[in-house]
Amino acid sequence: MPGADRTEEVLDAAYSCLARYGVRRTTMDDIAAEMGVSRSALYQYVGGKDAAFRLLAERLHAHALGRARAAAAGEAPAADRVRGVLEAKLGLALRLRGDSPHTAELLDAEARLFGEVCTAFTAELRGLLVGVLRGSGVAEAEDAADIGLALVAGLEGAGEPERLLARAAEALCAGLGGCR
Repeated sequence: MPGADRTEEVLDAAYSCLARYGVRRTTMDDIAAEMGVSRSALYQYVGGKDAAFRLLAERLHAHALGRARAAAAGEAPAADRVRGVLEAKLGLALRLRGDSPHTAELLDAEARLFGEVCTAFTAELRGLLVGVLRGSGVAEAEDAADIGLALVAGLEGAGEPERLLARAAEALCAGLGGCR
């Protein structure tokens, strides 16, 4: 499908503009200039700026979900799979916060354009964690999943968050009697 490749280019251009200007200040003209096409050509691939940013949020969250699903389904010990799911969330947050203060907007569950995407992402991560934890014999898997997600949220602004995540995942599993 030739249009799909161009849509990816539109989303890449939208990300570049987002990093520079933010959602509100980015225009379709900005995205078109970044991509090297006319504004009217963009409408062949996306319905407008709002649609472009929603698709962008969906793409970024879907890639992170893919990593989380792979980690949860792996053959590694449960503690490693828990860490892998949490790393997918942390990795997305660190990337978006690190690229620009504006790209971090894509993490806002309250945002009109893509809040649903963020909420669904977190809900699916929670489900993956619950599955891994239940499968390893953790009785209070829902609470443990919520604690794990809260740990990641706290680590997003910490120094050396990746190193701390490994320690936090170990501590979480140890506190649960060991994720077997």
